[in-house]
Amino acid sequence: MTYRITGLDPTQFADLRDQPEEILAARHAQRCVADAPHAYPCRVSLYDAQVGDTLILLNHEHLPAQTPYRSRHAIYVNEKSLAQGTFEGIVPAQLQRRLLSVRGFDRQHMMRDAEVVDGASLEAEIIRQFDDPAIEFLHVHFARRGCYAARVDRLSSPKKLARI
Repeated sequence: MTYRITGLDPTQFADLRDQPEEILAARHAQRCVADAPHAYPCRVSLYDAQVGDTLILLNHEHLPAQTPYRSRHAIYVNEKSLAQGTFEGIVPAQLQRRLLSVRGFDRQHMMRDAEVVDGASLEAEIIRQFDDPAIEFLHVHFARRGCYAARVDRLSSPKKLARI
């Protein structure tokens, strides 16, 4: 079974980059500078910011569906991250090094399963949850602070080639 882990689309944050502090404050966001390694996980690139990188801390609605699970939380976006992180069949290091909450949602955006795992066990949890055919996608959150981290989608099984 294959899967894809993706970060957020960077275009939705383009109007925040390089804005003065008062513009960010009006949008309930703020700029910060990474002052420690592995302390500022970018939700676009799915890489941790390097010490000295500037990030925007903002509130983001990651599950906008009109269900009881509609959800938003604080996220960091590295101002240098211009490309959406995409990882097929591999767990990015940013997720491997953290305690995670993995939440499985069905087509109606209702939660069907959830588990807390060490990041090193994320792939096994992805496979376990996708064993349920009703689960359409997963949301991964950083368990300690509850922040949204990434989305996981099931990829269709590769087609087998017919032997002649």
